[in-house]
Amino acid sequence: MARDRQTGEDYVSPVRRLLVGVLVLFLLGTFVIWRIDNPRVERFRMMVIDRVVPSFDWAMAPVTGIANLLADFQSYQRLAQQNVDLRRELQDMKSWREAAIQLDQENARLRDLINVQMDPQLTRITGVVMADSGSPFRQTVLLNVGARDGILDGWPAMDGIGLVGRISGVGQETSRVILVTDTSSQIAVSIQPSGQRAILTGDNTINPLLEFIEDPDLVKPGDRVVTSGDGGVFPADLLVGQLARGTDGRFRARLSADLERLEFLRVLRSQPTARIEDAGTLLAPMIPPQPPAPEGETPETSDAPDGTETADSTDG
Repeated sequence: MARDRQTGEDYVSPVRRLLVGVLVLFLLGTFVIWRIDNPRVERFRMMVIDRVVPSFDWAMAPVTGIANLLADFQSYQRLAQQNVDLRRELQDMKSWREAAIQLDQENARLRDLINVQMDPQLTRITGVVMADSGSPFRQTVLLNVGARDGILDGWPAMDGIGLVGRISGVGQETSRVILVTDTSSQIAVSIQPSGQRAILTGDNTINPLLEFIEDPDLVKPGDRVVTSGDGGVFPADLLVGQLARGTDGRFRARLSADLERLEFLRVLRSQPTARIEDAGTLLAPMIPPQPPAPEGETPETSDAPDGTETADSTDG
C-alpha cells in the first residue's frame, strides 16, 4: 500500500510540471505574437480576436451589469440634485410672481389715479433675429417678419428693455433693422430729468454719441436718455439708456439694450402723428369788440362767423 501511494505521487508531479511548462510556453507565445509587428501576424491576431472575444460575452456580463448599475446610480444622483434645484427655483418664481402681481395692481391703481390713456395704436410684433450684417461698417440685423406681417419702414425695434434701432428696408417675409450704433442713425432724444434735447448719433461703437445738447451744464452722467418724439419718427419716452462721458470727454449713451445678444426684437407699430398744415382752423377767429352806438341811432347788425346776425342794443 505504501508503494502504491508513492507510485501515484510520482505520476502527479511530472504531470503538474508538464502542465505548468505548457502554460508558460503558451503565455510566452501569446506575448511574442502580440508584440510582433507584421501584417500576417496582425491578420492572425484579428482572426483570434474575432473568434475568441465574442464567445466571452457571458464572462463580461457581470462587469457590464455593475458598470450600468453605477451609471444609473450616478444619473439618479444628478436627477435628485436637479429636482432640488428646480424646487428652489420654483419657490423663487412663486415669490417673484407674487411681487409681479402686487406691482401690477399698484401700477393699475396709479394709472387710475392719474387717468392715463394708453395709445391703442402702439402695439408690437415680435420677430426672431436671423442674421446680422457681419461688417464693422454696417450695423444692421435681419428679422423674420416683413410686409406680410404689416411691417413698415421707420417703425422702432426694441429688445424688451431698450431701443435697438428702426426698420430700414422691408421684404415680403423679412425686414432689416438699422441699429442705433450705425453711422447713418440719428435719433432725437431727451435727457431726463432736465428735459434737454439732443441727437443720438451712431459711430459704429457700442456707445453712440449725444450731440447738439441744448445746455450741457444741466446734464450729468447717469441721467436717463429717452426718445423725444420730435420729427414724428419715433414715439416719445422710449428708453434708450443712460448718459455717460467717454474717454474723449464727449457725452455718450450707455444703451440699455444688449446689442451683442440679440435673439428677439419687438417692432412697435408707430403711427405718425398728423401734421397741422393750417393752425388757424383749430380755433375760431376772435371778433373785435364794437363801440357802442350813439343815442338815437338804430342798432347795427354784423355778420358773425357762423352766418347769424347779432344786434347791438342801446340803452333808453
